[in-house]
Amino acid sequence: MKKTLLALLGTTFVGICSAEPLTIERIFSDPALDGSTPRALEYSPDGRRVTYLKGRDEDYNRYDLWEYHIADGQSRILVNSDSLHSGEEALSDEEKARRERQRIFGSGIMEYSWSEDGKSLLFPLAGDVYYYDLAKKAVQRLTKTKAFETDVRVSPKGRYVSFIREQNIYLVDLKSGKESQLTQDGQGPIKNGMAEFVAQEEMGRMSGYWWSPDDRQIAFLQVDESPVDEVTRSEIYADRIDLIQQRYPAAGRANVKIRLGILNVVSGKTRWVNLGDEQDIYIPRVQWARNNLLTYQWQSRNQQKLQLRSFDLKKGTGKTLLSESSDTWVNLSDDLYFLEDKDQFIWSSERDGYKHLYLYDLNGKLLNQITRGNWVVDEVEAVDENKGLLYFTGRKDIAIERHLYRVPFNGDGEIQRISNKMGMHDIEFAQDASGYIDKFSNVNTPPQVSLHNANGDLTTWLEENAVTKGHPLYPYKADWITPEFGTLAAPHGHQLNYRLYKPSNFDASKRYPVMVYVYGGPHAQVVTNSWDKAFNQFMAQQGYVVFSLDNRGSANRGTAFENPIFKKMGSPEVEDQVVGVEFLRSLPYVDSDNIGIYGHSYGGYMALMSMFKAGDYFKAGVSGAPVTDWTLYDTHYTERYMGNPNTDADAYQASSVFPYSKGLKGALLIYHGMADDNVLFTNTTRLIKQLQDNGQQFDLMTYPGKKHSLRGKQTRIHQYTMIKDFFDRHLRKDRQL
Repeated sequence: MKKTLLALLGTTFVGICSAEPLTIERIFSDPALDGSTPRALEYSPDGRRVTYLKGRDEDYNRYDLWEYHIADGQSRILVNSDSLHSGEEALSDEEKARRERQRIFGSGIMEYSWSEDGKSLLFPLAGDVYYYDLAKKAVQRLTKTKAFETDVRVSPKGRYVSFIREQNIYLVDLKSGKESQLTQDGQGPIKNGMAEFVAQEEMGRMSGYWWSPDDRQIAFLQVDESPVDEVTRSEIYADRIDLIQQRYPAAGRANVKIRLGILNVVSGKTRWVNLGDEQDIYIPRVQWARNNLLTYQWQSRNQQKLQLRSFDLKKGTGKTLLSESSDTWVNLSDDLYFLEDKDQFIWSSERDGYKHLYLYDLNGKLLNQITRGNWVVDEVEAVDENKGLLYFTGRKDIAIERHLYRVPFNGDGEIQRISNKMGMHDIEFAQDASGYIDKFSNVNTPPQVSLHNANGDLTTWLEENAVTKGHPLYPYKADWITPEFGTLAAPHGHQLNYRLYKPSNFDASKRYPVMVYVYGGPHAQVVTNSWDKAFNQFMAQQGYVVFSLDNRGSANRGTAFENPIFKKMGSPEVEDQVVGVEFLRSLPYVDSDNIGIYGHSYGGYMALMSMFKAGDYFKAGVSGAPVTDWTLYDTHYTERYMGNPNTDADAYQASSVFPYSKGLKGALLIYHGMADDNVLFTNTTRLIKQLQDNGQQFDLMTYPGKKHSLRGKQTRIHQYTMIKDFFDRHLRKDRQL
């Protein structure tokens, strides 16, 4: 059984929804490798179909465009990517970086967009742009150039197709077929309509231009990267070393200069918006409220102030609609929704300590608070203006689950829960709020995709994924381990949520080694009632207690739980993880002398800090792609939590791993991708040097050519096998528990 489950990490099977083979990543819901589960699910604007991208080939990494037609209840392929382009796709460096930021991997059709009338689809493929007419069932190739086109859009009225080519904005008039270049000065450090590094990596903004609803204007950001330090970064592959020139805005250093322009599509003239005297700022969001009213979010460099501003094109004037401030940081809002029939908008704020929804008028007057309580809203999912209803996901009932709710947005009425299955619901609504797609999972249910009406009634399964005979997990159903959830009281008065797997064939009279799986960073949550990582289940099957705890600083518990890490990264988190280990030590079936910790990225940083600062609690640790010194990380993420190293040098020193490295007592394994452009490999090389200078022994594994996420089936098999063997060597007294 043990060998079989390890083999599952890289073995293909036949699934229940099609005759095609499925990878284990699909079964264990790794979103970036989840090739067989449909991704990029969307309702068509006319509500007649659901479109999605579906993977195929041996690793499910070659994507085609599919639809589920609601009227006839049939799924069918719309565009086979091989029919348009086959063979290797030579991506531009910009596109490679953009996909890394999006966490999408593979080839073929990787993204698409709808025309507003629901009659056509647009997608890039192998660097060119394709237009699909649903009525004609025909694909039209709009570009054929050596240059690479990205960020492809259909204009709202369907007249134009726009894209970015060589750092400028272009469009194609679909009536005449004529191509036009709208901006001319994009070259070198000047980029038009493109998202800068921190916007992509940290703000979740992948674009830099936005169409007005009437097709007449394009708002766009122009970034000047010349102030940003240009560093030479080595990407080490198996057979070569590429020297990459990258403008990387490290904490405390200069960011890009940014301008917000409004481009008239007909005249080609650009109107620049006055952003104020302060130039060292961020523009994280831009959104049209009306044809002649543009809004944007203005954020201070220290991220303690966030303003929603508007610009009236007719009057040529701007104003601040609302302002949020904090002594720590203000999280960005992704919940701005402008009502079409009223001069009002919906906005999310954490001003009362929890993320909730508010209704404003277009003059910035607060009309009412829509939701309230000691729980958080996840996001606005849809608004039905005819019925006066707002649909949102949130944690009203329990923090470790995400559910769908609705509430009258005028503040007059109770919140109703729509989703009924216990677990995590990812929701995508139809444009008219008549129905929604639900991607659901819990600890015993692998991801399912279903279609519902607005009341939550099941319309149909898009992918039921039931673990019945023929499913890849069915043979192991009897051996499946369901984790336990619980809460621990911490010394500072807060409650900590945990998840615990007992080992396979559990015997309460025995004592078992422990693997603590940790992330621990902000804007993340590990302890959820959702389909978990394959490796955690696997290690429990191998005879380990597997434990995870969400420490202070992690998400979805309110600002009082998140803010203690401000200028103190690596301290509150480790204190809380120690509380978890003390709980483990109290369990009679835990071998308290053999507890290990494993994490990747921020989790890798946490593994190091835990091994260095709490060495008596952990006998072994695995640190993957860790940050070791926060001055090596980027501005927008790091300064949000740590301040500026030019003024907060002591805080940065205290949050670095280096002052504590001599506290290492147990066995340590470090691994890192040698082409990582997110957490730079320099983080690990500096640590290697420090440990060598200290005379401390450790294990090291490097992965040539791999980025931060260490993608690839064989790489993952190697990674998981290595970690298991490392813990076996150092934590198991008897390998046949």
